[in-house]
Amino acid sequence: MGVTKEQVESSLKAKLNPSHIEVIDTSGGCGASFVVEIVSEQFEGKRLLDRHRMVNAALEEEMKEIHALSVKKAVTPEQWKKQQESNQSNPAA
Repeated sequence: MGVTKEQVESSLKAKLNPSHIEVIDTSGGCGASFVVEIVSEQFEGKRLLDRHRMVNAALEEEMKEIHALSVKKAVTPEQWKKQQESNQSNPAA
């Protein structure tokens, strides 16, 4: 059995204490491929590459079974707030 969405969420919550997290299993249920969107104060002052490394490090055990991990967003709470405000003022047509 592969990794579950809940396992990925649990590890990220425990290690990065996100204020927002979304994990999508894109493998069709076998747990081999995930897309992650995460907002954490721990990303403050870190470059994007470092943030992605932090996510990968938080999932060290799970990565042994995950084939593909896409970090869609790894932002600070302030960046997240600005993105949400921007999305509300410019809704998609």
